[in-house]
Amino acid sequence: MTRTALVVGASGIVGNNLARRLTGRGWKVHGLARKPTAIDGVRPVAADLLDPASLKTALAGLKPSHVFLCSWLRQASEAENIRVNSAMVRNLLDVLSQTGSVQHTALVTGLKHYLGPFENYGKGNLPATPFRESQARLDVENFYYAQEDELFAAAARGGFGWSVHRPHTIVGFAIGNAMNMGVTLAVYAEIQRERGQPLKFPGHAVQWNGLTDMTDARLLASHLEWAATEPAARNQAFNIVNGDVFRWSWMWGCLASWFGLEAAPFRGEGEPLERQLADAGPLWTAIARKQGLVEPDLGRLASPWHSDADLGRIVEVVTDMSKSRKLGFLDYQATDESFFDLFAELRQRRIIP
Repeated sequence: MTRTALVVGASGIVGNNLARRLTGRGWKVHGLARKPTAIDGVRPVAADLLDPASLKTALAGLKPSHVFLCSWLRQASEAENIRVNSAMVRNLLDVLSQTGSVQHTALVTGLKHYLGPFENYGKGNLPATPFRESQARLDVENFYYAQEDELFAAAARGGFGWSVHRPHTIVGFAIGNAMNMGVTLAVYAEIQRERGQPLKFPGHAVQWNGLTDMTDARLLASHLEWAATEPAARNQAFNIVNGDVFRWSWMWGCLASWFGLEAAPFRGEGEPLERQLADAGPLWTAIARKQGLVEPDLGRLASPWHSDADLGRIVEVVTDMSKSRKLGFLDYQATDESFFDLFAELRQRRIIP
């Protein structure tokens, strides 16, 4: 029997990669977004998750067997994040409950489950690393927790299975995404080339010297499909990272070398990307016109605020994958190759020169 997926947030970094994977593996895929982007083999669904009436109209006649929640909206405060993002989950699952078709719903959150929300990011009494799924929630408001609670309640009412997926910083292809370090660093490298300057690490010494890990969007897509179809993974929360660890003191030079650039010596304190790219919009537009690139708007490509948040953390972050491994998910991805594959795709698509 052909499985039918509803990928919510199909235009984003997670949803885009997931939709492409599922279509390639024989799934019937519907991609929901406020403004859907064209993905080969994916049926677009335009809907606003905050408008139950529009959701009901957009989803009329659609009976997905599997739902993948890969969308969120950043708000000005964590209280607003909780109100808005929990409503998105609740509204969607309320509408879909009328079909009786849903067998499994997956929710993508992240390591802010352990690190705290943006307002308290990496502060206070954090759990010990490596982060494990068995560790208790932090004693702070967090929209990830509110989203989980909506999922758990809907699953209990509807009798479907669920999974929660907690990636670290995600590397993968997407344009116009609010959290996209890979594309941000690629664009930054091309700007530094144009300026005739080296790559300057923008983060904190703890990140430069300490161990960390990341998540390839393709690996996350594989993990989402696995958990949605593996009985042993039913009703479980999982960390999902590539499986390797590295220090930015090594990775930064690797990224610079890919672009044929020098990595500036790290002097103990980085210069944030928001500052380095503050006046770079016109320069990027000029590069795009000269090189025939498809996106001249730097704001649609780079998300320096998010990259600065990740690279500026004053805590080491390493994530345990034992739970998935014990249940049979053995996929692995080298993080340097995640970056290199993305850069090559960006070049092939004429996003970067």
